[in-house]
Amino acid sequence: MGAMHKTSARLLALLSLLQTPRDWSGADLAARLGITARTVRRDIDRLRELDYPITTVKGPAGGYRLEAGTHLPPMLFDDGQAVALAVALQTAAAGTPVAEDAARALAALGRVMPPRLRHHMDLLRITAVQPPEEADDTHADARVLVELGRAIRAREELRFGYLAPGQGAGSPADEPRRVQPHHLVARRHHWYLVAWDLHREDWRIFRVDRIRPRTPTGPRFTPRDLPGGNVSAFVTGRFRGTDGTTTDWPCQGVVVLHLPAAEVAPFARDAIVEELGPHRCRLTLGSWSWTGLAAAVGRFDADIDVIGPAQLAAAFSALATRYAHAAGTTGAGAVPAE
Repeated sequence: MGAMHKTSARLLALLSLLQTPRDWSGADLAARLGITARTVRRDIDRLRELDYPITTVKGPAGGYRLEAGTHLPPMLFDDGQAVALAVALQTAAAGTPVAEDAARALAALGRVMPPRLRHHMDLLRITAVQPPEEADDTHADARVLVELGRAIRAREELRFGYLAPGQGAGSPADEPRRVQPHHLVARRHHWYLVAWDLHREDWRIFRVDRIRPRTPTGPRFTPRDLPGGNVSAFVTGRFRGTDGTTTDWPCQGVVVLHLPAAEVAPFARDAIVEELGPHRCRLTLGSWSWTGLAAAVGRFDADIDVIGPAQLAAAFSALATRYAHAAGTTGAGAVPAE
């Protein structure tokens, strides 16, 4: 353990002792912590620098006391940690059912922080706006998250009903599943369960807000190795249409757009934009299909030169034929008025 970690652990232990409603002499603290009286005095000074209200008790033996009425948990935060905590609690739960609980947790932590750190946290008042394209009225129930987390930790099989989008409990789409749960993952304001599906004998990713746990849980299991060994890369790859062992899109292409790079970059997401001059740029991007890739490029509403590959050019040709047909069918599907 490094020196910094040893010091932090010792300060935590010291703060925990000082919370006991009694006076502590320097000798008592030194004996309990296995350190010298000089180190106790130095650690007391460190805690005071962090604004923990420790008073010196006068008398023959001397001693220390946490101010009356102060209830502090055995934890320490520096400035950066306090700011990170405030930012995380205000943003991570935005737009979810646990947002109110997160706000109450932040207020409770603020009450037990030293004044200086509490002031830093109070300065941060963040309004997290969920992007419209990610907005959704369905969020994971905190109780379901806890139950899934417990099963993952206990390595117990899970049984649950899984709802199709827009379906309610008890519907025909409430399909029973039996899985070996491995990871809980948060992605774009949704929670997902990564699990081995015992019926399909394959890895699956389930939206937690569609899971309806059933009891009891099943037998314990020995976890399998996740393809690629990295849960973040696995989930990213699966959402991009791969087997999860790579994060590359299955279809990738390069085009030249007759638009300035500065106009393309804000809307390019994870694509690569290279400036070719004041009015052109090279765009390298991927998608789950060639048709999807061609359609994604078409949304920039500019002239396009395909650099490659040939599959992308073919997808543009197929879309052009399809769109030309659609343009000639105006009114063809209209329902006659009665």
